[in-house]
Amino acid sequence: MHTPKERPVRPPTAWGSSVLAPVTAGVATLCAATSLTGVVTGAAWFGYIFVAVVLVACTGLALRSLRTPTILVGLAQLLVLLFLIVGSFTTTGILKIFPGPAAFSEMGDVLAAAGEQIRTGLPPVDSTPPILCLVTMAIGLVAVLVDALAVSAAAPAATGLVLLCVYAVPASLSDEMLPWWTFLLGAGAFAGLLAIDGNHRHRRWRTRDAPGLGGSPSAVSSPVAVVAVALVLGLFTGVAVTGVGTVGSLPGGNGPGKGAGSGGFGVEPFTQLRGLLDQGTNVELFKVRGLGTEKHLLRAFTLDTYYPNQGWGIGNGGRMPPGVMANRTLPAAPGDDGRGQSKQIQIEPTNWVDNWLPVFGSPRSFRGIGDNWLYDRTSGSVFTLTKQSAAPYTESTSLREPTKAELRESDPNPNDVPPNYASVERVDPRIVALAQQVTANKTNNFDRATALWQFFTAQNGFVYDTKTAPASDADALADFILNGKRGFCEQFASAMAVMLRAIGIPARVAIGFTPGIPTADYQAIMSKDAHAWVEVYFGDQGWVNFDPTPLTDGRGYIPSYLRADGAPSTDSNSADEKIPSQSASSAPPTGVPTTTDSGAVLGQDQNKPDDSTWEGLAAALFGLFALLATGLVFWANRFLRTKNPKSAPPGSTPAESGSSPSPQNALLTPTVLNWLPLVAVVLWTATIGFLAAWVSWWFALVILFVLVVVGAPYVVRDFIRRRRLQAITAHSSGAADAAWRELMDECADRGLPIPTSDTVRVAGQKLAHRHHLDDEGRDGLRTVIGVVEKSWYSSGPADDPTLEPAFDDLRQSLRRNAPMSWRGRLFPKSLLRRKPKP
Repeated sequence: MHTPKERPVRPPTAWGSSVLAPVTAGVATLCAATSLTGVVTGAAWFGYIFVAVVLVACTGLALRSLRTPTILVGLAQLLVLLFLIVGSFTTTGILKIFPGPAAFSEMGDVLAAAGEQIRTGLPPVDSTPPILCLVTMAIGLVAVLVDALAVSAAAPAATGLVLLCVYAVPASLSDEMLPWWTFLLGAGAFAGLLAIDGNHRHRRWRTRDAPGLGGSPSAVSSPVAVVAVALVLGLFTGVAVTGVGTVGSLPGGNGPGKGAGSGGFGVEPFTQLRGLLDQGTNVELFKVRGLGTEKHLLRAFTLDTYYPNQGWGIGNGGRMPPGVMANRTLPAAPGDDGRGQSKQIQIEPTNWVDNWLPVFGSPRSFRGIGDNWLYDRTSGSVFTLTKQSAAPYTESTSLREPTKAELRESDPNPNDVPPNYASVERVDPRIVALAQQVTANKTNNFDRATALWQFFTAQNGFVYDTKTAPASDADALADFILNGKRGFCEQFASAMAVMLRAIGIPARVAIGFTPGIPTADYQAIMSKDAHAWVEVYFGDQGWVNFDPTPLTDGRGYIPSYLRADGAPSTDSNSADEKIPSQSASSAPPTGVPTTTDSGAVLGQDQNKPDDSTWEGLAAALFGLFALLATGLVFWANRFLRTKNPKSAPPGSTPAESGSSPSPQNALLTPTVLNWLPLVAVVLWTATIGFLAAWVSWWFALVILFVLVVVGAPYVVRDFIRRRRLQAITAHSSGAADAAWRELMDECADRGLPIPTSDTVRVAGQKLAHRHHLDDEGRDGLRTVIGVVEKSWYSSGPADDPTLEPAFDDLRQSLRRNAPMSWRGRLFPKSLLRRKPKP
């Protein structure tokens, strides 16, 4: 009785050179990153981290195939990640993607803006460019670490701690439990990584089946079953028994704040001299009633200390002085002599969560606030020790504005205010000289302050923008005033306050909101009304507002003492001293867009995407189509080969095999099947290129160049291989010669070049011995050698129907017993080998 031969088990490839290792590591990273859905809105961030993870995995796979040292692989992955960050989130990179000093400085500004958004908001935060940059960088670094542990170190179990940390951050920050499916995805991906590694390690043991496996599929899947059961039990126990869930706040907060919920808004007590203004989605913060048609600035707090080359902040280490209870009788504010009428203003916080309680004018009393709110007369701030949302409150305040004459007659004594409100240190001498030059020939502090206020206009080159100009001076303040002259409210207010103190006038920076937008029954103050301005001390008139930021969108407020004589009080933008007219002499420089304080560009359709948006969208769509086409071709290759088996003996006709070709099967020729994988490779290259173009076209060109340089030898070798296989399948006259040439090239690609001087039989002996061919492979080799010798040395017919199946068995045996490394695939040595001639 004939016993069929048992098909040998293919020995495993090296874990580090396997495609499966980096793929599973990347999938595990992406699945863990889905936990960010609890703290970042939208889905744009996932596209960026997908590109980052793919680039990290491909870089590692390519370099390991070349046997690059592990440390160099990691450094190269970090470098590729840096290229992605620079190309995506900066505008000053060399050739768009290569970092330089300006790009690093801009990247620092972007990350600082991200930190600012994190400190001043509650999750989920908007997926603004700074947040996208931070997320891409963080998950990219996680991908590099997971790839190093799972692939280079062959210790995928160690990645569990890294992936757990990815979950820990959003879990500790989110107000609500993270979605259950993100835990399921992460645990499932990690379990798959462990199961694949376990299967790889135990599939073979000293060239034999590992003890206990016996080649049984059920035995192979036992690690998966164990992990799956543990996963189900862990999730069930965690939810049912412990009520796993997380409630927290972003750093600097102490919880969500008494019903504030997600998306609460606060402001940080610090200004920046460089950076990017990005406040995300515009939300309503306050409903204000009682002001009528009047416009006034809403002050949250003031900053008294200038930190050279950084910005303004609260002195004394950021600690507020002891205050008095704000719901009791308040001491009179500086400049409030009681003559002004008390205005009753109702303020209803809607999405405000912070330590500060914003106020109008000079507050006299409050109703509707608790004992935990304190009032500091010196800074004019109402505050508490913990961030929280406040209930609706009523402020009784004086909104009286001094006249120009009163301010000119005022003779303030700098000693009347604490020293930290009058002193300034380490100011660039150029700034001091400029302040003195601007205020020369002014005889009183009001005219000096007005001259500095008028200095920050378009006539002097200043432009409002949501982003400061690239750094060109070591001193950030001097750089803004003398060189860049481009920024938003924080830079304008910081600069004017420093210049005032430089000439001996007490000044401070106030943080709060512009008057907002009138609605049917209240004034709506939005998050994008957040603003910074200057308050100047005038002795018996107290602290007086000066707003140097050149706002032109109607939200600014110019007090009566700064308006041109006779200007109506309701017109906030008609003061000739400050707001330039749209004449040729005062218009902003050509090509410079005029923006609002929220970052909107005037004169543009805000709903119309710009060219870069359309380019990115087109690249993303083309990349998606190419990816779908790649998957379709791969599926078609497998499906067609399954549906078009070799049911008839080689050389038989359809009539002999009892089948007739259908129009559908007529297309499934061996030629079509042989070329499908190459089509998939081309489509995959296009996919990578289009996804890279989503970031930057320069980046796409670099990626495509690398892919072409690295992949060209592979494509050429694959083209030659498929031409030969097509000749063998067609039983052409040169089939035997093509089979032998392909066999010698296969040996050369595996590191066993056979000299052309060897005979066919000697070459066959070397091949069988060094590649450890199994019985099936040896039988196929004998048949191939016989056909080749018959073709070369006899005058018989050249075509032999046994060549094709024998050659296929021989190739399968080589794949099982001598799998080709990725280095052999990408850089085949056979292209350099001199072809033997029969």
